[in-house]
Amino acid sequence: MVVKGKLYTVKQASEILGVHPKTIQKWDREGKIKVVRTPGGRRRIPESEIKRLLGIKEENGLIIGYTRVSSHTQKDDLERQIETIKGYAREKGWQVQILKDIGSGLNENRKNYLKLLELVAKGEVSKVIITYPDRLTRFGFKTLQFFFQQHGAEIIVLNERDKTPREEFIEDLITIISHFAGKLYGTRSHKYKKLKEGVKKLIAEVESE
Repeated sequence: MVVKGKLYTVKQASEILGVHPKTIQKWDREGKIKVVRTPGGRRRIPESEIKRLLGIKEENGLIIGYTRVSSHTQKDDLERQIETIKGYAREKGWQVQILKDIGSGLNENRKNYLKLLELVAKGEVSKVIITYPDRLTRFGFKTLQFFFQQHGAEIIVLNERDKTPREEFIEDLITIISHFAGKLYGTRSHKYKKLKEGVKKLIAEVESE
């Protein structure tokens, strides 16, 4: 039997469970509880068994905290996301693994975003913690949430209201227009470059008003 976590004496376990020590001994004889025997033959009750009897569900998968900003100038925000997620996990008593990316929420080729998808697809993740929905993806959050659920992973959003910095919205707008302009004219064409520069100039003029 592979044991994970702390081992308790019969007396300690009985106090936690609120039963008489002889009840635990009886459960052991009846096979209702799994115990570990010391070299001297004394019973030790694994923490996992106590949690099972108390109805506390064990986390069988990884708990991932995913963080993202669009540029290197936003590293302070990235650290805030990390600390917020770690603080939440500590309150829950969870061990959390942080994955972070620097890139647009429109970019589906983010290194750690792809790593997260791979882990979820393998069924290795139980929870994904994010500060805001758009940290994970700019569009298609509900679809992504459904995909995660189908593979046993729950997405926990700490803040529903969007707090994306203004400059990130502008960058994403330029990215969307550039994408469709490239499809329409080709990324090497004069029209594509002219349209892209025109959009940047228009946004700059609006921002300056």
